[in-house]
Amino acid sequence: MGIPTNHKAILLATFIAFGGFLFGYDIGVISGCLIMPDFVDRFGQVGADGVAVLSSSRQSIITSLLSAGTFVGAIAQAFTSDRFGRRGSILIWSGIFTIGTAIQTATIRSIVQITIGRFIAGLGVGALSAIVPLYNGETAPKAMRGMLLVLYQLQIIIGIFLSYIIDLGTHTINGPSSWRIPVGLQMLWGVILLSGIFFLPESPRHLLGTGRGEEARRVVAELNSLPEDDPVVLDTIEELEFGIRAENDGGKATWMECFSQRNQLWKRTINGMMLQFIQQLNGQNFYYYYGDTFFKSAGTNLDPYSIQAILGGVSVVGTIPALYLIESWGRRNSLLTGSVMEGVCALIAGLVGHFTLAPPNTPADQLTARNRQGGDTLIAFAVLHVFSFSVFWGPTPWVYLGESFPLRVRPKAIALGSATNWLWNFLLSFFAPRIAEKIGPLILLIFFGMLVFGYGYVWLFIPETKGLSLEEVDEMYRSGVKPWNSPQWRPAEKQIHGKAEVATEVREVKEKSDEESV
Repeated sequence: MGIPTNHKAILLATFIAFGGFLFGYDIGVISGCLIMPDFVDRFGQVGADGVAVLSSSRQSIITSLLSAGTFVGAIAQAFTSDRFGRRGSILIWSGIFTIGTAIQTATIRSIVQITIGRFIAGLGVGALSAIVPLYNGETAPKAMRGMLLVLYQLQIIIGIFLSYIIDLGTHTINGPSSWRIPVGLQMLWGVILLSGIFFLPESPRHLLGTGRGEEARRVVAELNSLPEDDPVVLDTIEELEFGIRAENDGGKATWMECFSQRNQLWKRTINGMMLQFIQQLNGQNFYYYYGDTFFKSAGTNLDPYSIQAILGGVSVVGTIPALYLIESWGRRNSLLTGSVMEGVCALIAGLVGHFTLAPPNTPADQLTARNRQGGDTLIAFAVLHVFSFSVFWGPTPWVYLGESFPLRVRPKAIALGSATNWLWNFLLSFFAPRIAEKIGPLILLIFFGMLVFGYGYVWLFIPETKGLSLEEVDEMYRSGVKPWNSPQWRPAEKQIHGKAEVATEVREVKEKSDEESV
């Protein structure tokens, strides 16, 4: 029996996580473009004074069309992932993303063209935001799955950070190159991901689920750097086949099955959606939108590009320790710790900002010592909030989403979770500026309340999945263990031949199928 190694699996997971880089870069790049003079001149409206202005409504159209596309793409990938496989689906949506960025880059003055390009690119970004956790969850070794799924969040943050740095470097260029360079670079990122067609294997779980056992054995052997006839490979394949056969005997999965009572699928789907919902309302995005106001209140002269770059750098640094903590602390502890740390930051920043900050647009020479001290305090807790999010609530919901569902409903359940993320991303970007305009930094108390709710929800409903295979996660849910006792739960001894629990699962699925056919 050979000793399996995971070098190839790690390299593949790192490459696929590049889909997260596309996700992050596309989100971050447009914010800098919206205030570039040439971009405003081409896509804004000329006022009575002859100066072009990019109104808030036009800015909203340009930014929100991406969110609309991502929502549709996240749902649509469930159909392509089942029909064309995980590998084929990644390539399809990478191509769509690249086409969308080409349309944006080629735009001269048409706001219709650039928004259509944003929507098409959004289709690819939304689809990849679901496919990457799906693929990595199915191919990563269970002992390293959490870390490899965190790579996805790390690449999202790196993409955002790099977009800020490139915007910072090009915004002083006169002419369309100031925005076409950062936007056009996305075509290169899409082509890099498309190159995966030359070496990217299909998910072995998908291959087995579609009756392609020989290919599955070859992929498992390749990912573990072992011969195809090695006992480790054969045992892995045999164990997967039992679970997959039990799932497939129930017929084709439907969207409603994601909310069925069998194996507590309804609870798992709602958990995945709720974690994405809470993640978006953690409050960290608020600092990106209003960081320049806070920094100016402290008496600094940093421009919005520098502020974004600083916060982006903090996010990158924060995500790195998550690669270790996700496996050492586990999923539950990461979410619980993050809720406490971010909640404290949001509470202090909201109250200090409300009671000490000067009104917006106050000249720097009119700021009092109290204003400056309040601004410094708020900035410190804003940075700590962004850092804490990057360590805990940034990556963990994606890890949980990628490892919580059986094969038959996995693409659909992950699609629902990703779509929830994008829906609330859109609602937050649409409503937060209007709320903040009315109540200022007190909006952070809303996020504080959400973090308190998040702590309670995780404690009551989110089980620990650290160190379990995807099939063992199924077994844990079937066992009915309470979430707060789940860290001590261990799977039963597996007896591959004549395994009673699999027979029970097959019988449950067959009975369900018989009931539906009556």
